[in-house]
Amino acid sequence: MNIIIPMAGMGKRMRPHTLTTPKPLLPIAGKSIVQRLVEDILATANEKVEQVAFIIGPTFGKEVEEHLLKVASDLGADGKIYYQHEALGTAHAILCAAEALKGNVFIAFADTLFKATFSIDTSKDAIVWTQKVEDPSAFGVVKLNASNEIEAFVEKPKEFVSDLAIIGVYYFKDGENLRKELQRLIDEDIRLKGEYQITDAMDHMLKNGLKFYTDQVDEWLDCGNKDATVSTNARVLAIKQNSEQLVSNTLKRENSIIIAPCFIGEGVTIRNSVIGPNVSIEAGTTVEDSRISNSIVQANSIVKNAHLHNSLLGKNVNYMNKSLELSLGDFSTQL
Repeated sequence: MNIIIPMAGMGKRMRPHTLTTPKPLLPIAGKSIVQRLVEDILATANEKVEQVAFIIGPTFGKEVEEHLLKVASDLGADGKIYYQHEALGTAHAILCAAEALKGNVFIAFADTLFKATFSIDTSKDAIVWTQKVEDPSAFGVVKLNASNEIEAFVEKPKEFVSDLAIIGVYYFKDGENLRKELQRLIDEDIRLKGEYQITDAMDHMLKNGLKFYTDQVDEWLDCGNKDATVSTNARVLAIKQNSEQLVSNTLKRENSIIIAPCFIGEGVTIRNSVIGPNVSIEAGTTVEDSRISNSIVQANSIVKNAHLHNSLLGKNVNYMNKSLELSLGDFSTQL
């Protein structure tokens, strides 16, 4: 099986953080979003994953590419980098990794995480993962027939047809056929609002007799903006606190309290502070005389005399003498 991870988007809703770091590399409970996504997928796979194909923007840089290749290698798979030079939609993004579209293919867009207990049924033609939502009018949804097979894909329905929202996670038994269908969209210039969409390819495949099924995730964890990312960090901490070592043995703690669940990275110093619950503090950060809850503080930052809640601080931030709910990008100073 090959895994394809489209992640070339600019992440505009996550600015200023994505001005310096691609959104899929932002940390969630001590690991990048994309690393956690790939780990979750591999936990569901019934067969060996040969390749993890990462589709990125051409300006992401060598450091990002090395991180992605290491993610794949650490999980026993071959990593490969592909580039999407223009933002032309989901179908176009996937087709940028055309070489990886062969055999069994699992596709997951790297702007969301999920909690699931399913295993991939590789005997099925195609599977689209969904989550029940209260307001399906804001999502693409699937409509099921009496046999629980997908009979239609409906984009942002104005009238109720289904509450099963497509979350951006797919399995295809025949990657070569998917490649052909995606290429057809390009060749015939079939677009929706100027972009080539995977749902148009799937709709054509459905009409030509391919059987699509749906499976539901237990939780759909969004990382689309600051509040959603902080909330997802809290949920992942709760899920992983009994299966991962979240607090580094190198922590230097003086007269401080840590309220679980928290992630504390390598070389962190905490003095005269209360940390937690639901806090991630990345490597090399120092916190003094502060209270932090429900927040993410990235690497090599300094926080002093502060009270932070529902906040996201970037790398190399210097933050002092404030009690706010905030989102600060990398290399910021606020005194």
